[in-house]
Amino acid sequence: SLVGVWELYVRLSGISPVTLPAPSRVAASGWRVRETLFDHGLITFQEAIIGLAFSIVFAIVMALLIDAIAPLRRAVYPLMVGSQTIPVIVITPLLIIWFGFGLTPKIIVITLYTFFPITVAFAQGLASTERDALTLMKSLGASRLQTLRLLKIPYALPYFFTGLRIAVTYAVVGAVFAEWSGAQEGLGIYV
Repeated sequence: SLVGVWELYVRLSGISPVTLPAPSRVAASGWRVRETLFDHGLITFQEAIIGLAFSIVFAIVMALLIDAIAPLRRAVYPLMVGSQTIPVIVITPLLIIWFGFGLTPKIIVITLYTFFPITVAFAQGLASTERDALTLMKSLGASRLQTLRLLKIPYALPYFFTGLRIAVTYAVVGAVFAEWSGAQEGLGIYV
């Protein structure tokens, strides 16, 4: 496996353990400080969950607005896609300067990291609802809200969960990076 190759490479190459530690050394060090890692891991997990929760709320609202208002979709969607060319890593130090070393900048970073995949996936799911089903709902006299609640949202849920699955991993990465940029606790201070 990859871990075995890594271990073998480190042992045979003579590379400095500071540059590339062997997996056995990482595991031994992790075991020695397991209680500290656990405590800091809980903080990182808490930050990731809170940031992800904010992101889910904002993403659902934005996806529903994008789906409901065509001019908004044409105006906002390209901006959202374009915003992904600016790495959140670049603005993280600014957020730390503006909001301090507390929880707020970390939540903002995590929300920025995770907002896009959820919004895009859910908006795509809403837009992908079958035309025949929409026509049927209209012919039955369903209102826009009923169509949304009974047809579009259930149809879009698999898309939403796909975006959420991606966002969950981004949340942890965002939390660790935000902590690395400026924190007093959490796993990111060990990077």
